[in-house]
Amino acid sequence: MPLVRTVLGDIDPADLGVTYAHEHLVIDGGRPVQLFPDFRLDSVEDAVAELAPAHALGLRAVVDAMPADCGRNAAKLAAISRASGIHVLAPTGLHHERYYHDRHWSAILGVDEIAALFAADVDEGIDANDYGGPVVHRTPYRAGVIKIAGDADRLTPIQEKVFAAAAATHVQTGVPILTHCEGGTVGPLQARFLVERGVRPTNVVLSHTDKVVDRAYQREIFATGAMVEYDQGFRWQPGAENGTLTLLEWAFEDGLGERVVLGMDAARRGYWTVHGGTPGMAWLLGAFAAAMAGRGIGPAEQALLFVANPARAFAFAPPDA
Repeated sequence: MPLVRTVLGDIDPADLGVTYAHEHLVIDGGRPVQLFPDFRLDSVEDAVAELAPAHALGLRAVVDAMPADCGRNAAKLAAISRASGIHVLAPTGLHHERYYHDRHWSAILGVDEIAALFAADVDEGIDANDYGGPVVHRTPYRAGVIKIAGDADRLTPIQEKVFAAAAATHVQTGVPILTHCEGGTVGPLQARFLVERGVRPTNVVLSHTDKVVDRAYQREIFATGAMVEYDQGFRWQPGAENGTLTLLEWAFEDGLGERVVLGMDAARRGYWTVHGGTPGMAWLLGAFAAAMAGRGIGPAEQALLFVANPARAFAFAPPDA
């Protein structure tokens, strides 16, 4: 039976509903906050308040994208889900190398050891200590996605190891994979690397690829069978062409609208209205949905982007996939 694994338990993909496919509801300290203090998102109450207007517009699920040992807190994600009424997919995995020190376990352990840590988060429960070590205490909250990150124009040796571990975990568990494409680049390479190691193509979701407004590049990504996640819609300069809308038009013109999911990657206090920021997490279902409709991307197309496509992308692959 197909399933999506939320932080509060497994659900039928048909019950996922309107989904933001790449967000950061909790960044509970760690090196990212040390480097960028505006990344600190450590309040359950603030997250619930920020989600409320989006929930009123129909939001029913959020994929959190802050993986191991860089601010992840599964207990807080579970509390946000309970209080907001929104399904939350909690991550395992590893972020970009800049968020870890040079003797971090991600640099020291082998592929099989890293895969075992990922798989335990998926099958048993996410570590309460966020794999900060040396003691592991499993929570009852299991991971429903692996988040991994690549460099611009390549995968570094550490990243190749982490990507291989993610692929092995997917083969073992069926868990979907969400990647960070630095500057929107290297999407085809990331997808091929994972698919060649047994990952179901529709369980590969390549984030931030709308940073590259190039039709040939997007077609190259789609040719791998992977999904793309567009999240730059609110970042284009006022008065300039909105590249995300252009890419969405091209995708539907090419008959590829079923391969796109949407998010905001609103990982800063300055983006949240509860902190006096803008545009707020309701923007995607509000102003941007209206802008899509103005470009001919109407209710049927938006139902694909927000509902049908995430339900397919974030459903666990069956054992024989």
